[in-house]
Amino acid sequence: MATPPKDAIGLTVPAMPVGSPGMEYQDKFMPYDVLLMKTDGSSQVYAQVNTLEESVK
Repeated sequence: MATPPKDAIGLTVPAMPVGSPGMEYQDKFMPYDVLLMKTDGSSQVYAQVNTLEESVK
């Protein structure tokens, strides 16, 4: 992230969904959320990836 929020510690994609980067399998794809992890231990949805094309931008 070029300008991360002040309380951000990273991004995560829980559950390794099929079709996410590194989890490609044939032509299968499962939509997934990218979560922003915060210093207080909470998280929030940072981005939603609904198509294979969105995942490779």
